[in-house]
Amino acid sequence: DSAVTACIAVAALGRGNVRGVSLPSQFSSQHSLDDARALAEKLGIQYDVVPIEKAFETVKGQLQPVFAGKPEDTTEENLQARLRGVILMAFSNKFGSLLLTTGNKSEIAVGYCTLYGDMAGGLAVISDVPKTMIYRIANWINREREIIPDSSITKPPSAELRPNQCDQDSLPPYEVLDAILAR
Repeated sequence: DSAVTACIAVAALGRGNVRGVSLPSQFSSQHSLDDARALAEKLGIQYDVVPIEKAFETVKGQLQPVFAGKPEDTTEENLQARLRGVILMAFSNKFGSLLLTTGNKSEIAVGYCTLYGDMAGGLAVISDVPKTMIYRIANWINREREIIPDSSITKPPSAELRPNQCDQDSLPPYEVLDAILAR
């Protein structure tokens, strides 16, 4: 989703007007970090890395007395998404840029997104594009040469908010979900 959104932004605005930001946590896989950097290099866009692990641990620590005795759940997962939203909006404010959200129609339709997190931004570029079509668009973008790293297209989709997380832990396969949504 992020890769397709970045490619659309470069096509619409030019590479000099697009900035990629990686916000890794302790749950971010090395292949995701490598893919993000490779995409930014292939697109020729500015690329920044702002780790969120320290901020995440600080917020969890501040909440620990109130949450004592409660097991970790989606609350902590959503904290990460919301920290990313705060940082991305800070970039937007500081540099006078528009933050593009990367949620696709499939995930938005079933609420598989975080309010004030990955939904933060001023323009939802792919919000009316089903996930299965995102894959077709990614392959179309790569029709002449690899721009989006192939592993970004072929690996199981994951929000990477907990160890070994996959979207299909919470959702049906996107082919099934998109067929339901189309009906």
